[in-house]
Amino acid sequence: MSSNKAKGPVLIEMDEAATQGPDRAPPVPDLATVPEGRAMRAVIARGAAGPSWLGRLFWGLALGLMGAAVSVAAWDFATGLIARVPVLGYGVAAMGVGLLLVALLIGLREVAGFARLGRLDTLRRAAGVALVEGDLEAARTVVARLRALYAARPEAAWGLERLVERQAEQFDAEALLGLAEVELLAPLDALAVREVEGAARQVAMVTALVPLALADVVGAMVANLRMIRAVAEIYGGRAGVLGSWRLARAVMAHLLATGAVAVGDDMISSVAGGSVLSKVSRRFGEGVVNGALTARVGVAAIEVCRPLPFQRGRRPSVTGLVRRALTGLFGQG
Repeated sequence: MSSNKAKGPVLIEMDEAATQGPDRAPPVPDLATVPEGRAMRAVIARGAAGPSWLGRLFWGLALGLMGAAVSVAAWDFATGLIARVPVLGYGVAAMGVGLLLVALLIGLREVAGFARLGRLDTLRRAAGVALVEGDLEAARTVVARLRALYAARPEAAWGLERLVERQAEQFDAEALLGLAEVELLAPLDALAVREVEGAARQVAMVTALVPLALADVVGAMVANLRMIRAVAEIYGGRAGVLGSWRLARAVMAHLLATGAVAVGDDMISSVAGGSVLSKVSRRFGEGVVNGALTARVGVAAIEVCRPLPFQRGRRPSVTGLVRRALTGLFGQG
């Protein structure tokens, strides 16, 4: 029995995706050119990580032993020199006493720096409690302490006059603290923002132009420490060396706690030429991201050092701050 079906070629339909050739395949993303902000991430991680109890114990014992050894050696040296050459020995002893006095003054300055930083923290906490509880008397106490803090600041003189004139017109804590924020802290906020913009620009330039392996990390750390200390001085919290390190740790910890470390593609693309430079040059892309992260550190420093929380005043926008700091730095995109 013969088959009635026609014989011919067999056609097999294929999916459209299977018909695409290598020329139509999407390009493989070049992950090596994606900027990560390695330098600033290392600075933030290093600054936020505090020493362990074992490390503190080690350094305490080491410094104590070293101080005892140096003191005994200096005493033996001075007394032996006095026995041999009295005039020269007494001169060396006088120099040692002068050195101790200078060390004491440095220690007192560090203590005063810690006290000034603590005063800002106390004011910010008291203002927050007054706002939450609506306590007008507590708000008046905070405003009086603010007036005493900025009484000698020339940039706050006009605001102090307006605050004194209008303070009696405020009948609730929120209005009174809002008036103090606008009149006293607005010019200081402008100075702090300008300082942050300069630091972000400096970190971006160092990262982009210095090809050495650790130079960008060191440059970013120095620039950020200087920026944090300058922001604290603007708000009245001038600190010494130890106080600056404590303040930097507080800022980095605040940054990590608020989850403001990551910088996305929207942040990079908002900067002039950022999204293009990150594809063309890894160093320029790293500079843009490090500058953006520095701006975020600066905003965190403003929030930590500011004696009043943001209420009527406008919190600095990281995107706008980075755009002003880095637009045109590497050319237009």
